[in-house]
Amino acid sequence: MAETTASILTLNEVARLLKIPYARAAELTRQNILPHFRLGRQVRISRSALDDFIAAGGRSLDGGWRRVAR
Repeated sequence: MAETTASILTLNEVARLLKIPYARAAELTRQNILPHFRLGRQVRISRSALDDFIAAGGRSLDGGWRRVAR
């Protein structure tokens, strides 16, 4: 089944849905934790992939909330 454009979310929309800052959502995509795809330089997330990610319990950033500066 093909997805409609309404089921393709921007990073801002995903951050709002997950109730996290935009920067955290961007970091999750940079580390390939959050399932996403790119349209050129734009990051998009499939609503069904996001729902599956949430249903599976998600995944945290490596190092947890206490990240050490390098």
